Amino acid sequence: QVQLEESGGGLVQAGDSLTLSCEVSGGFFVKYTMGWFRQALGKEREWVGTITYASGRTYYADSVRDRSTISRDDAKNVAYLQLNSLEPEDTAVYYCAGSLALRAYGIREDEYDFWGQGTQVTVSS
Repeated sequence: QVQLEESGGGLVQAGDSLTLSCEVSGGFFVKYTMGWFRQALGKEREWVGTITYASGRTYYADSVRDRSTISRDDAKNVAYLQLNSLEPEDTAVYYCAGSLALRAYGIREDEYDFWGQGTQVTVSS
């Protein structure tokens, strides 16, 4: 059974940086394209970005493109989301997700096979 566990969330101040981790167990992480999503209170879950397997090509939502970096460490089975210059609007529960079939982008939730439980990020002004 594939399990994803996010960590690294918390309470930060506007302008701070934060790195979220997503550890994958029980599967073949090297073959998964990994995505990050977030859901603010009262809003729908939205795509943040994706990193493909093998090539590690990345894709980002416009809202975070210039201030975020997604990476992966296949030796550790971990994907990362680094967010810089955090804003109160970044407050949300952040989720990671894995896909066996996805080769690019990964904007839609239904493109992913596995999901984590999420980690809360709260940005104070």
